[in-house]
Amino acid sequence: MHFDVFNGDADGIIALLQLRLNTPKKSQLITGVKRDISLLKQVSAKEATSVTVLDISLEKNHQPLEDLLQAKVPVFYVDHHRSGHIPTSEHLKSIINTDPNTCTSLLVNEYLEGQYAYWAIAAAYGDNMIVSAQSLAEKYDLSEEKQALLCELGTYINYNGYGRDIDDLYYAPADLFNLLLNYPDPFSLIAEQGSAFAQLKERYHSDMNNAQEADVLTDQANVKAVLLADEPWARRISGVFGNALANESPEKAHAVLTQNIDSSYTVSLRAPLNNKHGAGDVCAQFPTGGGRAAAAGINALPEQMLGQFFDTVAKYYQQ
Repeated sequence: MHFDVFNGDADGIIALLQLRLNTPKKSQLITGVKRDISLLKQVSAKEATSVTVLDISLEKNHQPLEDLLQAKVPVFYVDHHRSGHIPTSEHLKSIINTDPNTCTSLLVNEYLEGQYAYWAIAAAYGDNMIVSAQSLAEKYDLSEEKQALLCELGTYINYNGYGRDIDDLYYAPADLFNLLLNYPDPFSLIAEQGSAFAQLKERYHSDMNNAQEADVLTDQANVKAVLLADEPWARRISGVFGNALANESPEKAHAVLTQNIDSSYTVSLRAPLNNKHGAGDVCAQFPTGGGRAAAAGINALPEQMLGQFFDTVAKYYQQ
């Protein structure tokens, strides 16, 4: 049995979408909400004949990967997050690039030599890699109007990935992936009345309107943090709201927090757009934290560590 293991955000879904549009394959899908990244442990080395892994940190999945390789299971691994030590094995083919200006879908686009570049552009926009998305779009002479539509699409798919659990999401990521497989051309999806694009657009704008009332926890020269309500809409919008804040004030780091049931906080951190480094390193200093250079998060920041977190971010991005 082949397993496709992928992050449930825009980058993970669209990376797999490109691969399966290019090479259809019957597979067992393993995914989850965006923050559910320890996914490879769900693959049984006894059952798997091959595995594709997309947009989840190798560092966070190192032991399950080693188990698969020791069982001589071929693994194709593409990612742009912190990798840690990359195993050396004849059974592993990896494309790992942690440059803050690339994402998994852009890496897959290069691998496929641009077969589904419009989808890759949407994914880059969804991952808030605006310059990278625009650069690729210019290669295909896309109008500003078409770029804006792909930006919307990527943003809405990314928005759908955030939540405490699958019940918070409008579409389960595996279901959304299967829906998108029907659209080799993303503009066909965008133009279709009542499509997943239209549904997500309506939900996104409703949740974003609610987010404008967020409480400001701190607003300093180089960091701003806001707190959203402990509600499904807030958990859905947290990541893309952080992107929106980052785009408004590119000189600042931005943190969007929602409170968990145990009084800890879920944190989405965005590095300043004019200094897209260190977010993953900052979050990794705290329990359940990690991510990539430009964007990272903490699943359960203890309440007593809140002030320490703000101080750590402010110190890291001191002018």
